[in-house]
Amino acid sequence: MKALGRVIASAAAAVMLIQCGCSGKRIVHSQKEQTVISLSWWGNDPRTEYTLKAVQIFQELNPDIKVNCNYSEWSGYEARNRIRMVSDTEADVMQINVGWLDDFSEDGKGYYDLSKVSDKIDLSNFSENTLKYGTRNNILNAIPIAMNTETVYINKTVYEAHGLDIPQTWDDLFRAADILSKDGIYPLCGPSKAIWLFSIAYAEQKTGKSFLDDKGKIAFSSDEFQVMIDFYVEMVERRVIPKIEDFKKVKVENGTCAGAVAWVSDAINYFGSSIKAGNEVVAANYTAFTPEDSGAGWYEKPATLYAISKNTTHPEESALLLDFLLNNKEMALLQGVEKGIPISKSAQEYLDEEGLLSGLQYEASVVMDSNTKLREMSPLLEDTDLINDFNDVANLVLFDKATSEEAAQQLFEMIGEEFEMT
Repeated sequence: MKALGRVIASAAAAVMLIQCGCSGKRIVHSQKEQTVISLSWWGNDPRTEYTLKAVQIFQELNPDIKVNCNYSEWSGYEARNRIRMVSDTEADVMQINVGWLDDFSEDGKGYYDLSKVSDKIDLSNFSENTLKYGTRNNILNAIPIAMNTETVYINKTVYEAHGLDIPQTWDDLFRAADILSKDGIYPLCGPSKAIWLFSIAYAEQKTGKSFLDDKGKIAFSSDEFQVMIDFYVEMVERRVIPKIEDFKKVKVENGTCAGAVAWVSDAINYFGSSIKAGNEVVAANYTAFTPEDSGAGWYEKPATLYAISKNTTHPEESALLLDFLLNNKEMALLQGVEKGIPISKSAQEYLDEEGLLSGLQYEASVVMDSNTKLREMSPLLEDTDLINDFNDVANLVLFDKATSEEAAQQLFEMIGEEFEMT
């Protein structure tokens, strides 16, 4: 909650969401009474374009409902929507991050109970295991759109040009670095969160200890943190990856990085240019000490979810829109796999019928779905303060300001002051 307070306090100056109209009332349009509801989401221009088209189709199918749309890029959306959630001014239907369920609905009462409108939402498209991600205190708050996990993507064209196979083990990556670095190429790269989770996977495999205990508290000691720090420092020094601060997506696009650790939903965002340039990019298995251990220490989560505001005055109309966004054929075809492979059975069938279940993002989803070792990701694993603290102490080692043992102890003490630990 301390981190949440900081976000809310700083969000007052955040970029305003693009908005049109208002919500929660009835208007007369063309001599016909309409119910007005609102929808909010985040994303890039293509996402906005297809979502607006989908909303237009929904309104044509439901002429008694008008949908006002609020949208922006992620940073503006997150900051603004956190303010809206605590001030009860959120949209009727909203795209949410899974971490918001713990932030705003730990007791299950922060969002509308979707079981109350199950006659409007076809929940048969989703397994109980899937719906648990959107459930808090046995109350269904949200429905996942697609699943997500950090994935290892490899530019196979570059690797093969250097006589290298697709890496499966940690040692494979270091061997690749010995060869690729001669041409100024990194085997991998990734943003701070991706490399943090990558390092956790390594440490969990090496020590046999989970980062979190069964109660969701941090279970790593300074010894396990030292394993993470040593691993990250070695990757940087042996040129497996650039320093986190030096990462830029353009390094993937221009071939400086022959691979990346990134979400399933970011596959095309990272490698679209490389694929268009004629490179073959593949979703590799999750790195491990042995191929048989692939997936151990790696975590999955919903990419995004849809929820309905607990304050909505039009739950049935909102539920109709939510069902359309998840299960409708027109929406499925417009969205494709942009948010990841849809979980909805109906949406998957529509895409399969049209031959749209293909491409790098689909391949990454197949790797994810076929791995039985992936575990449910806790929002704590993505905590910005944790990640920044790790980066800071790792830099102390990289710049010879501390030993890895000293840095690990400092990290352990810093985390102990901010978070609950075993």
